[in-house]
Amino acid sequence: MPGLLLGDVFPDFDAETTVGRIKLHEFLGDSWGILFSHPRDYTPVCTTELGRVARLCGEFSRRNVKVIALSIDSVEDHRGWTVDILAYNGCDPACRSLPYPIIADRQRELAVALGMLDPDEKDKEGLPLTARCVFIIGPDKRLKLSLLYPATTGRNFDEILRVVDSLQLTAGRSVATPADWRPGDCVMVPPSMTEEEAASLFPWGVYSKDLPSGRKYLRYTPQPSEEDCPQGLNMEKEGENPV
Repeated sequence: MPGLLLGDVFPDFDAETTVGRIKLHEFLGDSWGILFSHPRDYTPVCTTELGRVARLCGEFSRRNVKVIALSIDSVEDHRGWTVDILAYNGCDPACRSLPYPIIADRQRELAVALGMLDPDEKDKEGLPLTARCVFIIGPDKRLKLSLLYPATTGRNFDEILRVVDSLQLTAGRSVATPADWRPGDCVMVPPSMTEEEAASLFPWGVYSKDLPSGRKYLRYTPQPSEEDCPQGLNMEKEGENPV
């Protein structure tokens, strides 16, 4: 994204959407936000993606995340396409709206400003389509994560939920999440934290993985919660010893 880095304030903008005109920051309020871009209305991969997001809206809401989509077609096209998306989802034919808005970016102004265009995928006029971007925005309106997929590759929304869980956990706790982490798995203690600090912050136990270097930088602890030490997590596996 041109000039937009992790930690930057995400640009505020006015946009016409399927629920009327919105200002992004006002729409998000104190919630987390996810802005998804899509190459085109009435296209197969996009239909499966917007349908999947609709099915997951309860999960996003439970995480205090507001979702908004973007495509370069008109509001009228978005509304017509919505009927197909809902039919793909097996919804009641009487249902005519998605549980989240879709931005109309017919002039590609937002797509250009946010670096969303895919130079390899063009419409019949030869103009580039929007790629499949994912921007996760924190309650402070700062960019927390960005993903950029080509138009030919649909996104894995279970992974996006997993990423939201990690971002929300690590935003309020001095921990990191390892590869393939899932909520409830053990988390990692940052290398910048001393053993004394770790023992004080995680009294239920910190464990390190034995490595050939002898350095104890792979340190784990059960996922913190608002309650006392989580139950049922056994860290004492082969090769793991208390710090």
